[in-house]
Amino acid sequence: VQLQASGGGFVRAGGSLRLSCTISGTIFSPNVMYWHRQAPGKQREMVGRIVSGGSTSGLSTDYGDSVQGRFTISWDNAKNTMYLQMNGLKPEDTADYYCQVHDLRTLSQYWGQGTQVTVSS
Repeated sequence: VQLQASGGGFVRAGGSLRLSCTISGTIFSPNVMYWHRQAPGKQREMVGRIVSGGSTSGLSTDYGDSVQGRFTISWDNAKNTMYLQMNGLKPEDTADYYCQVHDLRTLSQYWGQGTQVTVSS
C-alpha cells in the first residue's frame, strides 16, 4: 500500500487549498484515514480523520479544534482518494501535511510523504 499526498502550496491568509491523498493497494474496512500536520519546531497534530466502519456503517469524520469549521475531509471511492479541503487558511496553518491510513483489520499503518502548506499573513 502506498499513499501519495499532493496539493500543498503557498496561499495568502483567508485563502483555500485542497490536499489529496491517493491510495494505491488494498485497504480493508474498518479503517481510519487521517490528515496530520507538523509545523517547524512543533509536535505533530491530528487535523482530522475519516472513519470507515464497513459497508453498513458508512463514514464519519471529526476534526481537531483548531480547524473545526474551516477544514473538511472527504473520500472519493472511485478515485481511492482522500481530500482535505482547507478554507479560511491562517498563518498558523503553515505546516507539512501528512496522510495516514490505519487498517483496523490487519492493524497495518501506512503514511504518505508530506506536502507543504505555507500561509502568508
